[in-house]
Amino acid sequence: MGILGKNNEAELAAGTGIASVLPPNPKPWYRTPHLIKLNLVLLVPLVSSASVGYDGSMMNGLQTLPQWREFFGNPEGAILGLMNAVYPLGKVVSLFVVVTYVCDRFGRKLPLLIGVVTCIAFAIMQGLAQNLHTFVIARAFLGFFTSFLSQPSPIIVTELAYPTQRGKMTALYNTFFYLGSIFAAWCTYGTFKIPSTWSWRIPSILQGAVPLLQGLGLYFLPESPRWLVSQGRKEEAHKILADYHAGGDMDSPLVKFELQEIEAFLTDEAEVLSKVSWMELFRTPANRRRTLIAVVTGWFGQWNGVGVVSYYLTLVLNTIGITKVKDQTLINGLLQIFNWLASTLGGALLVDRVGRRPLFLVSTAGMLASYIVWTGLTSHFVTSRNEETGRAVVAFIFIYYFFYDIAWTPLLQAYPVEIYPYTLRGRGLSIAYIASFVGLIVGNQVNPIAMKNIAWKYYIVFCCILAVLFVVIYFLFPETKGHTLEEIKEVFEGKPGSAQEKLADLEHGSDKTKVKEIEHS
Repeated sequence: MGILGKNNEAELAAGTGIASVLPPNPKPWYRTPHLIKLNLVLLVPLVSSASVGYDGSMMNGLQTLPQWREFFGNPEGAILGLMNAVYPLGKVVSLFVVVTYVCDRFGRKLPLLIGVVTCIAFAIMQGLAQNLHTFVIARAFLGFFTSFLSQPSPIIVTELAYPTQRGKMTALYNTFFYLGSIFAAWCTYGTFKIPSTWSWRIPSILQGAVPLLQGLGLYFLPESPRWLVSQGRKEEAHKILADYHAGGDMDSPLVKFELQEIEAFLTDEAEVLSKVSWMELFRTPANRRRTLIAVVTGWFGQWNGVGVVSYYLTLVLNTIGITKVKDQTLINGLLQIFNWLASTLGGALLVDRVGRRPLFLVSTAGMLASYIVWTGLTSHFVTSRNEETGRAVVAFIFIYYFFYDIAWTPLLQAYPVEIYPYTLRGRGLSIAYIASFVGLIVGNQVNPIAMKNIAWKYYIVFCCILAVLFVVIYFLFPETKGHTLEEIKEVFEGKPGSAQEKLADLEHGSDKTKVKEIEHS
């Protein structure tokens, strides 16, 4: 109990088994060279989310630019929806057709390399577009190949991160969405005064800047140890775990525990691994529950009201009388900075202390309350044209986003990634992504049309959706903190065997009699 007493934070994050094999009196990660190195290389996949975040904020910014609107014939309604929708549509196609297969068959790093090269190329094509068709085609290909960045990235983060930091690191993944948004928002704010098409071409080309930075660091990123073990490359996995989790100590109890747990789990899953298919996501009650959670997380990550603001902030601000380009781009830029701080400090760094389920419930309840007030204030502004009411609406947009950011930003990928076993992790995350992107496609077509025709009354739809969503989360979403990545399977399937028993197996082999003798003694 002495070791466990010193590692309460570790127990909260990954359970008692991991806490038992951690180094005694460990230094903070920022004073531990091998953990500094690990977290630096994890920045390579972490910033993949910034590529996705850049797009939504960029399109928000471009819509405020008269140079962009004039060049493309003032797109609105269905045409504007198409320009936004082709990006997630490309993602859905790639996830179904190729990305998941490449990630499972060839490892987590190869799709990242493909994504880096192609996203740079098509960002240039987008920025140099001479007509609407070229712009739309470039965006479709950008969407297609951005999936090569976004699908494997949270997987390699969760499979490579230090076990007591896994929850936080994976949750941090989607907070980088807002770093991309900040970059794009301030790019468009900085270029809106340029009296030529370069006011929108520069931000469009800079969509390839984040992949370029990733490419510079990709060489240093190790492969997933779990994927290596699944391919029979145990020694490579052992060395990676030793180098990044134990400072090169091949005999570290922590590394032995992790490797034994990975091997044991993959041995149990060997039969499934050899014939895994998309239908496996629905074969058992536990997998059906996981898949329903993935679909709910993905779809309602877009259909909880956020899609109206994330791609159509200009239309929202128009309804409350804020129509100047400078004001709209400034609000967009400030909102992205606020979102990044809220999702990081208020969400990602609290997932192990507070838990996933409470964050989802508080987040959704807060979003519902905010949307109700936001709707009422907008209704009042439309009839009164009161400037103070308009400013209050802007304030509640920020309040709504705070509640969105504490769960739906950090856990959008982190929760689906951890609830699936290794054999289904790639396909499970793809299902969550596909649900999210289909929701985004539908929203990009419906939202501008609805905002144009019924304006603020459209918000009432999301008030109803959020109320139903809260109930669904309450009954469907389990808590997963305090478990290793492999142990989370027990939350869904009730598998016997505690982390302490696994540690006893590690120390004494697979002889269950010895384990029981030790327990009784």
